[in-house]
Amino acid sequence: MNRTIYISAAFAFFIATNSFSQEHFLLNDSASSITTNAINIGEVIISSLRFDRQLKDLPAPMSVVGAYEAQRQSAFTISNILDKQAGISMGGDGIWATNINIRGMGEGRLVTLIDGNRVETATDLTAALSMIDVWDISRVEVIKGAQSSLYGTGAMGGIVNIITREGQFGEKTYLSGNVGSGFASANKLLSGHAEFNAGSKLWYARVSGTYTDAGNMKTPAGLLPNSQYAYNNVSARAGIKPFNNHLFRIQYQRYMANDVGIPGGDAFPGPAEATYTNISRDLIAASYEIQDLTDKLISLKLGYFLQDIFREVSLHPNTVTETPLPNGNIQRTSPQLFTPVGHHFTNGGQIQGTWKLSGRNTFIAGVDLWSRKLTTERIKYITFEILDTSGRVIRTNNIERGETPIPESAFSSAGFFAEDEWKFFDDRLLFIAGGRADGIWITNEEGYDVDYVIINDIRNDAPEKRITFAGGRENSLSWSANAGLLFRVNKTSDITLNVARSFRAPSLEERYKYIDLGNFVRIGDPSLEPERGYSADLGFRRWNKRSGLQANIFANSLRNLIVELPGEFIYTLITGASGSVTDSIDAFITSNVSEALLYGIEFNAEYNVYSNFVIYSSGSYIHGEDTETGEALPLIPPLSGKLGLRYTYPNVGGMALIVSGASKQKRIAEGEQETDGYVRTDFALNTVRINLGSTAGLQFFAGIDNILDKSYTNHLSTNRGNITVEPGRNFYARLIVSF
Repeated sequence: MNRTIYISAAFAFFIATNSFSQEHFLLNDSASSITTNAINIGEVIISSLRFDRQLKDLPAPMSVVGAYEAQRQSAFTISNILDKQAGISMGGDGIWATNINIRGMGEGRLVTLIDGNRVETATDLTAALSMIDVWDISRVEVIKGAQSSLYGTGAMGGIVNIITREGQFGEKTYLSGNVGSGFASANKLLSGHAEFNAGSKLWYARVSGTYTDAGNMKTPAGLLPNSQYAYNNVSARAGIKPFNNHLFRIQYQRYMANDVGIPGGDAFPGPAEATYTNISRDLIAASYEIQDLTDKLISLKLGYFLQDIFREVSLHPNTVTETPLPNGNIQRTSPQLFTPVGHHFTNGGQIQGTWKLSGRNTFIAGVDLWSRKLTTERIKYITFEILDTSGRVIRTNNIERGETPIPESAFSSAGFFAEDEWKFFDDRLLFIAGGRADGIWITNEEGYDVDYVIINDIRNDAPEKRITFAGGRENSLSWSANAGLLFRVNKTSDITLNVARSFRAPSLEERYKYIDLGNFVRIGDPSLEPERGYSADLGFRRWNKRSGLQANIFANSLRNLIVELPGEFIYTLITGASGSVTDSIDAFITSNVSEALLYGIEFNAEYNVYSNFVIYSSGSYIHGEDTETGEALPLIPPLSGKLGLRYTYPNVGGMALIVSGASKQKRIAEGEQETDGYVRTDFALNTVRINLGSTAGLQFFAGIDNILDKSYTNHLSTNRGNITVEPGRNFYARLIVSF
């Protein structure tokens, strides 16, 4: 099929606004439209703080990317979209497997939500933000800084809430939909999407599907091997109003990817070739909300979700070692294939009430509970050959080794949260304070480094094995709190202040992992203490139709920081003859080591120069260090910034030109590599919705990423995933037809 008919962007258009403009785009509405304010004026509705409010009425530092911005970018994953926001940087293990870093904190210290439901999966290989269809996004809300008092463990660096497209009630019965298709030249990506919507005053239903296939990514240095991927996504939603002021919602999402290349990844030895042969995410969620129960209790909401994530990896080590034997012969060891598998099952529920105690006082309180169960397995296929002194193979042993990298374990959390909001002095002063108490329960089975061994088709279910972790149970209590202040200097300007205390309980992987894939052994520690964080953020914001400014100074202090350190792992070895002995191996062991401090500054600025010409810019600087040793923290993004110009021609469309770059990062942690600075240029354009009769319409997006085909490295990918060069020049386009 001729790819030129796919005139739509491989997750298209570079974000023409580096902030979150008021452009609104509804693909699932037959009356799809775009209404544009040239400058962000803070009127976006935010739901991630558990009560819908306008952005300008919240003291929290936030970034919001709407559906329209996502359509305009050449975004392969959500991380690509968020990378355009100040204080947010992208990293990862490849083109598909990506993650983000917020103000110097990686995904392990962020809480990721899909429609308010937690995504819990391993972070040794990035994927959490990749298992979401970009076509399905309504908006992405990012809260920067500690917000554990609302969401519990893990939200030390921020919250990423991906809100997917919802169905709509209608004044009368309706049927609408859209189809879209996309193409990107850099990796020959083809994508197709379709969605259908129906509804009335009392019900709605929405169903959508996407299929995407991409080859290896083209870079200025040539093709990036093993960077291909393919995925499909199906989602369905329904809502019903069974009684007055009652609303029941239910949704299902099924994301499945296969043949996903992982060209980087520090979990693997250097020459290995790793691929997700199967990775999937299933989500079922339902909620029931009753509004206006009394004149004070304006909302009571119950919710439940179930999320199942399955990851299957095929790893070809591509290494051969030869060991001399005492008799002069040589033993040659050739690992053929490793197949790690992880199954992450999470479910949970919550009850939340919202009280409007007065015109100036809103109170939120609730209880939530969630639990994650983890099961893993790994099979290693290894060939051992004995060579005589002439190099002739005289004996061959084919070995299959069954392992459990992390013993079956579960992490459960139950918390009570409350938040109170007050307005004073004719709404010039807003004060928000919240707190949370959490109980955490952790259980694990006894762990072994080997379950069985098959040598030349002869199975041994009781081989000599190490006990890696004793079975056990642990309970703990933690608490968190936050306070925010917003003072309106005048009608267009305000000052914000946020302080918070947060915590992060060690994950199951940090407690119980035993990872040996051929490069070095990585061991967890069940006795780890929770990380504690203290943060502060001071901001200034200006909202008007001619200019906009958001600037923040922030600091985060972390205690009991969890890192991997070289050490000695002492274990019990079970032998068939003598029972058991104690031994040790060298390994990288997860440990609480020290205190850390991160601080920095970021800003977004926009200025409407003339008519529909807008100049915009952003920048961020982050400094991170171990306060005990003075050494740099790992994975700290370099100084970065953007400068752009966008123009909108009424009733026709718009275009944008943006220059972005980063400085050289030479303040690095032990084991990291310095990365040079770079500058790249991108261009994008779009049309307005072109009506095709009374109900149908089409819209076109296109652009060029990295116009000059600049060769550069991303510091977070180079040091996290060993990707030394980023994608080159990329032409993309997207066409969406709605009806």
